[in-house]
Amino acid sequence: MTGLPRYLAAVSLGCLVLTAPCRAEEEKANEKSAGMAFGPEFFLTSDSDNFQSRRVSVEFFPAFENADRYLGFRLGDYQYRQDNWQRAGKKISFLARSVETKTTDGGAIEVGAFEQGGHTLLTLDGSYRLSPTKSTAVEFLVTRDWVETPKSLDRGIDFSFVGVAVDQGLGSHVTLVGLAAQQYFSDGNRRDHGRLRLIYQPSLDLGLTLQARYRTYRSSHEDVDRAYFNPKNYSEAMLAVGWRQRFSGWTLAVTAGLGTETINHEFRQPTRLLDVNLQSPVRGSQVFRFGAGYSRSTTFSGPSYKYRYLRGEWVILF
Repeated sequence: MTGLPRYLAAVSLGCLVLTAPCRAEEEKANEKSAGMAFGPEFFLTSDSDNFQSRRVSVEFFPAFENADRYLGFRLGDYQYRQDNWQRAGKKISFLARSVETKTTDGGAIEVGAFEQGGHTLLTLDGSYRLSPTKSTAVEFLVTRDWVETPKSLDRGIDFSFVGVAVDQGLGSHVTLVGLAAQQYFSDGNRRDHGRLRLIYQPSLDLGLTLQARYRTYRSSHEDVDRAYFNPKNYSEAMLAVGWRQRFSGWTLAVTAGLGTETINHEFRQPTRLLDVNLQSPVRGSQVFRFGAGYSRSTTFSGPSYKYRYLRGEWVILF
């Protein structure tokens, strides 16, 4: 499947979000009608290769009911930098989200036009989740964006990621999550992805989870002229602890993990992961989100690659 048909198919899937029915009628009855909202948003990254990215955006929502149901637009300014190299970009996006807060069923989509370095790309980030039974959920995922390394941005290399994930409850304390996906790069490379996650919740009241994670991918082309990190075979096994707690409507989630990655069935080294996310109540006159993370793994520059990010969003209704 070529780039344009893949993009059109992904958009068709993502647009299901806009017509997703809300099954929580009792929640709908208590919600006020949609109003307008606006606010700033940012996403900052840095790594041990001295590559930095910065996205600062302004968002406007002509229809905003709450943080799980809205229509809006985002205008983003992008800056990339590494040593003496730098690049600027602009992106305008259409945003839509329609998700049931209690079950997380429903979908979200962002469709945009992204220009950088004389290259223009139609971007997409979408997901749609449904629960055919009380213990089973299926989620469809699509993403199309730039590969964010200096050489890839100079060449205008992009990727399209299409996948499906299944959550299967195994009793009240155990959940098994599996994902199968394919990732197509515009330079002709393709990756086949597989992921498994076994989640154990010792107590339904503590918000604590113990997780065993495994992910792997195989690339069709090993030589991509060092445009991005691309081993022929990659796998990672990780043990993680998650904690999620609600207080006065706010939600705090923390995940920490230690693992081991294997590259081309030969090189092995430890990996680390830390993620922190905070969100204000879904319903209110203001919505605030904040996230921060750190990871340690391997890249083509060496085995001690470190990646850090900060992101935030503040939406004000009026």
